[in-house]
Amino acid sequence: MNASLAAALTVVMTLTLILAPVAATAQEPVKSFDQLNTRLKVGDKVWVTDAQGREVQGRIHSLSPDALTLGADGSKTFAAREVGAIRERRPDSLKNGALIGMGAGGAVAIVSMLTLDFEGCTVGCVAAVLGYFGGIGAGVGALVDAMIPGKKQAVYRAPGAAGASSARLSFAPVITPRHKGVAVSLSF
Repeated sequence: MNASLAAALTVVMTLTLILAPVAATAQEPVKSFDQLNTRLKVGDKVWVTDAQGREVQGRIHSLSPDALTLGADGSKTFAAREVGAIRERRPDSLKNGALIGMGAGGAVAIVSMLTLDFEGCTVGCVAAVLGYFGGIGAGVGALVDAMIPGKKQAVYRAPGAAGASSARLSFAPVITPRHKGVAVSLSF
């Protein structure tokens, strides 16, 4: 392999490693019901978990500092004190899928150039091959990413609501004819 080809491949691999990671930042859920209007608006699709743990999905019809009305199977209004959590599904950016696909396409191009006879290939030729395979990979990666729905993210979590803590400690008495004691359970 000639020196210009090796240098071009080294630059492309280095740039791929530097640019591939995509920082994902998630917002913390609001802790006060009257702050919901900063994160949600009428028409947003949400999943509301009430204080008893039942989940209702629907689109927001109205939102006030003390109540939320959904249009799921008829209109359902939740008072602030009845809501344990609210989640919504935010669309995922196609950028990470395109970058991953571009990296995979670039890797295919690099492997092809290293294993096949590309001795006479100039820097322009290397750029064209990498651009071609990288572009196809970016398109396929973005398409795959578009088919995967985003994750549900917590928008609101009531203070002291179930799910606000990730660990639970419980005690239960154990009384049998042969044994007496306490069962201790720790769950995450």
